[in-house]
Amino acid sequence: MASLWQRFKTIFGAKVSSALDRAEDPTQTLDYSYEQQLSLLQNVKRGIADVVTAKKRLQMQQATLEQSVVKLDTQARQALAGGREDLARQALERKSGVQQQLQGLDTQVAQLEQQQEHLVQNEKELFARIESFRSQKEVMKAQYSAAEAQVRINEAATGLGSKMSDAGAAIERARTKTEEMQARASATDELIASGTLEDFTSPGTTQLDRELAQMASQSQVDSELAKLKSEIGSGEDQKQLEGGEDTATKPLHAVPADESAEGKQA
Repeated sequence: MASLWQRFKTIFGAKVSSALDRAEDPTQTLDYSYEQQLSLLQNVKRGIADVVTAKKRLQMQQATLEQSVVKLDTQARQALAGGREDLARQALERKSGVQQQLQGLDTQVAQLEQQQEHLVQNEKELFARIESFRSQKEVMKAQYSAAEAQVRINEAATGLGSKMSDAGAAIERARTKTEEMQARASATDELIASGTLEDFTSPGTTQLDRELAQMASQSQVDSELAKLKSEIGSGEDQKQLEGGEDTATKPLHAVPADESAEGKQA
């Protein structure tokens, strides 16, 4: 049972990993990583600001305590000068307590300064790494975009893409149907010409009727052609007689080369 559960976890993990690989966009992943690093950098900067604020607050307390030390020392001197040794002692005791507080504040301020320097150094190193990552990110995004475009172009050129495959299949189907339709049209033309099929666009006529009509039309054409030949022949004889008389009575004139060429072309 344990082995089956382990196999199920392995298969499920593999399926999820494969789905995530297909869904993952490297450019988006790089941008997200860059944003996360920028967020971390902002946190470091806020930490530095907090440390500086705490240090300034302690330094303000130091200034106040230092003023208290000067004031208590002055009061002790005044009390001793007035013969009040007890008051001078109290002032000096309070002065000693304030000085101890100042020593503690000095230690805390020194620690905050060290922490500030450490954070500032970390911020500079992190900023440098982020800038380097940003440059690499842009280069990798450009390379990925170029490779993706090249893949799409190659798939389009070779027909490997799904859309181009669908388009190629559609073109092939259209070509097949067109060839079938052309063959069918050619076959029907041949059958109609041979008389196997009747032309239903001319109702009431058969192949025999069409052949007889064609013979009658041919006979009529031959008759009209003979008539035209006889008419044209008689017209040419008359023109020849008239031309003979003109040449006998009238002198010949030279015909210009351009007009003779135009006449020949006509």
